[in-house]
Order: sequence, then structure tokens, then C-alpha cells
Amino acid sequence: MSLSFLASRFLPGLCELVFPVEQCGELTIWESEVLFFMLVIIMFRTRKSGSRNMVAYISVFNMYAKVCNVLLWFSCDTVYGIIYIVLIIVHFLIVGEPVYQGPEKVVYFQGLALDEEMQRDPRTVWLITYFTAWSPACSSLAPIFAKLSAEYTLDNLKFGKIDIGRYPDVAKHYHINDSSFSLQLPTISVFKEGTEVERRPCLNAQARFQKFYFTEDNIKAAFDLNNLYSDCKKVVDAKKGKKEHAKSD
Repeated sequence: MSLSFLASRFLPGLCELVFPVEQCGELTIWESEVLFFMLVIIMFRTRKSGSRNMVAYISVFNMYAKVCNVLLWFSCDTVYGIIYIVLIIVHFLIVGEPVYQGPEKVVYFQGLALDEEMQRDPRTVWLITYFTAWSPACSSLAPIFAKLSAEYTLDNLKFGKIDIGRYPDVAKHYHINDSSFSLQLPTISVFKEGTEVERRPCLNAQARFQKFYFTEDNIKAAFDLNNLYSDCKKVVDAKKGKKEHAKSD
């Protein structure tokens, strides 16, 4: 789907069925400029998100390539453009986006349910991700956050997520800009005793949001997850020791 226009222009046999013979095997100046602009946007968006793996590049490429193909097909023929959009919709409904299938221990909150949970049990430490379904950066973070939740979750150390695209009141409540130009998507916060103690991305000295690359190592370092896990584990072990001692008595 992402390479449909180029394939139709350069594959012998297919090109003659779709385009006039004189247009086969070459691109117009405008078409070349559109493709070049798409490559620049892909590189810029992927580097801005902090992604450095091939999967991230492929994901961003597929998204912007489809947008580019819509423009190219409509420029050739309105009917071709409509057919391509229909095929994209059918493809999305049948195949969809790849979903992380590994282990996770993430609690999904609706609305302001997180506040209610922290009031009910303020002793639990929460790592919360605020995300939107349409953000590529949020999609890239999802498997990383899920993996960390499976590795670090304890009875008093838990991981949660809130879709601020569905619950804009939550975005306002936690002072997160959920627009398409936002520098706060995704955002991860740490809550201790019902109070936020750490957040990424955060404001710098100039009161501007400092770019944060959401890699596994960066998240562990920024939130000191190893020490946080160790501290919470000591509390859990101490409680177990008291219970076992009480039973023995």
C-alpha cells in the first residue's frame, strides 16, 4: 500500500494498465518533490521522537507514505484517489496496527479514577503514562512501558495508563497539552503518597519542555526505577516478615 504509486509507475505491465504509456517509468517534477518532501518529514519526525530502531522508521514511513500516495493518486485521477482511500480503510480494518503481545501488568484508568485509587491506597507508588491513540510516539512507548511493568510491578509499585485523547478533562487536570503539536505526548509521571514527584518530559530553566527520549534505559535512569523497586521491595518483604512472625506466634 505504501509503495503502490511507485509500483504502478515502474512495474512493466501494471503501468500500462493504470497510466498512459508515455508516463510509465518516470515521475513528474511535482511527484518527485512530493516524494522527497515525504522522506524529509519521515526523517525529521522519527528523529524528533527519539526512535533509533528500524521498526520505528518503518512505522512512520508507512503512515506518511500513505498520505503521500493519496496526494499522488488524486493528482493523477480522482477515481484512483478514492479507490486508494477505500483500500486503505479496508486494509486497516482487516490488518490493523501491530499490537504488543508480550507480558504486561498495566492498569488502564478511566477519567479521574486514578485520583480515587490514590486516595484509597496512598501507600502505592504509581508510574502513569498519559497517551493518545493517534500519536506515533505513544505507540512506540507502549511496548517499552508494558515490558517495564512486567519487570518492576510489586504490590506497592504499579504501572498505569490513561488515554487523555478519550478523557480531555484528565489532560487539563494534570496540565498536559493533548494537541497534535504537543511536546507532552507521551508523558510519564511518578506518584508517591498521592502526589506527583517526577515527570518526563519536564520544564527546563527557560520554562520550556525539554525533549525526552522514551527508551527503556532512559526511563529507568530518569525515574531511578532500580532503586525505586528496591525500596518498595523492602517494604513488601517487611510486611511479609511481620505476617509470618504473627502466624508463628
